[in-house]
Amino acid sequence: MNIRLYYPNSIVENTTGLITKEHTHYIVNVLRLRRGAEINFFNKNGEWKSEIIYLEKNRVEVKFLKKIKQPTSSSKINLAICLVKKIPMDIILQKATELGVGKIIPLISERTEVKELNFNRAKKIVIEATEQSNQLMPPEILEVTKLKDFLQNLDANSKLLFADVNSNDSLKNEDLKNSKSLSVLIGPEGDFSPQEREIILGNTMVKPFKISRNILRSDTAVISAISMINFINNFN
Repeated sequence: MNIRLYYPNSIVENTTGLITKEHTHYIVNVLRLRRGAEINFFNKNGEWKSEIIYLEKNRVEVKFLKKIKQPTSSSKINLAICLVKKIPMDIILQKATELGVGKIIPLISERTEVKELNFNRAKKIVIEATEQSNQLMPPEILEVTKLKDFLQNLDANSKLLFADVNSNDSLKNEDLKNSKSLSVLIGPEGDFSPQEREIILGNTMVKPFKISRNILRSDTAVISAISMINFINNFN
């Protein structure tokens, strides 16, 4: 069994390190590993084969034996998502991470019912999804932002791909080129207000596109939109 765990601190080959309290509990009480067991630890700088050299109930120490994976370039795809209720938001965080987004930008719009995000819970979800999906760096979760502020602060070299239920345009290869970063905008369950839609579509950096003929839940829309972008990027 290949066990991968995120290690937030810097790692140097042939040195030792203490494991976080949460991962100590997981190693000791869930996995029930013993001294000498091997685990892979990773962060943005790569992945290391490691060995448990000390293990007690509340303390685990490992030795980082060998670097087995080099760092990769960060994702150009960011997700700007209007907040939704707890369960679909958990799914969005998990699946967006698995699909390789670099940043998650939680938004508040006029029709957004949820106004806050539990950041501790959110970070735990994206770290676990990163461990599971064989990636090196969990996405950065930004502070909750109002839609109008997000639109006003868009980078001039970025492009905003608006998943618009009213659009008839499909996403093409050329829509993903010549930009420093791509952000996917997913609206609230009740869609954006007419005034918000006017502001979004009036922005020259916005490209509206249609995901489906059907009206999708936010979590389904996120999975569909990012998968569509990944497909175009990988096969064109």
